[in-house]
Amino acid sequence: MLDVFLTADGLVALLTLTVLEIVLGIDNIIFISILVGKLPQGQQGRARTIGLALALILRIVFLGAATWIAGLVEPLFSVGPYLAMDAAFGVTGRDLIMLSGGLFLLAKATTELYSKLEGGTEGHEQGGPSTSFAWLLVQIVLLDIVFSIDSVITAVGLTEHLAIMVVAVIVAVGVMMASAGSISAFIHQHPSVKVLALAFLLMIGMVLLLEGLHVHIPKGYVYFAMAFSVLVEMINLRVRTKKAQPVELRSPTYGK
Repeated sequence: MLDVFLTADGLVALLTLTVLEIVLGIDNIIFISILVGKLPQGQQGRARTIGLALALILRIVFLGAATWIAGLVEPLFSVGPYLAMDAAFGVTGRDLIMLSGGLFLLAKATTELYSKLEGGTEGHEQGGPSTSFAWLLVQIVLLDIVFSIDSVITAVGLTEHLAIMVVAVIVAVGVMMASAGSISAFIHQHPSVKVLALAFLLMIGMVLLLEGLHVHIPKGYVYFAMAFSVLVEMINLRVRTKKAQPVELRSPTYGK
């Protein structure tokens, strides 16, 4: 089993898959960071760790059930044809999961945006009596399932070696765990970045919804848009920081 890591093809597959898993994990980090911000400060680190640990466990479990995952792309039933449809629409198990995850993410991001821009209070955002640790974990698990299945389908499409897939997932989640705290703190320290992160969740939810409707959008376009938006926001933060710095007044120097 370990021989696959000693070949050039195996190492390339491991590196490629690890990078892809880290990129796909950005969705997880953003979602978890937004959710744990509603908890008291002392519980946020534990919630992030548990959420990412559950993501790792689900990915490994689903990798072990690769045959079942492959079966999710087989149509369960057909719909139509209606109106402009040329043929019947075959609905698969993956479609149902993507549709459910996309709708949930759209609803959650919209609710959080409303709370942030219209009805939110500082105490509500930092966690209050209505914030349930267990309920937040349930929400994290639900989205972990959606992201994990998408991640596993990507992994199975790149390599057939289970060992490579498992190692890539472990490394990717390890990187996510190491960076989640810093990313979460940065998001919550800058209100405009939090709004941008919620906008990302809206976009990701729409992509999941379209995937469930068999409208494929290359992930490269999505992540390029996210990266460009982050770059613009970093420039804005830099400009605002410079403007906020006090101007040092110096007395004029006269010649002797």
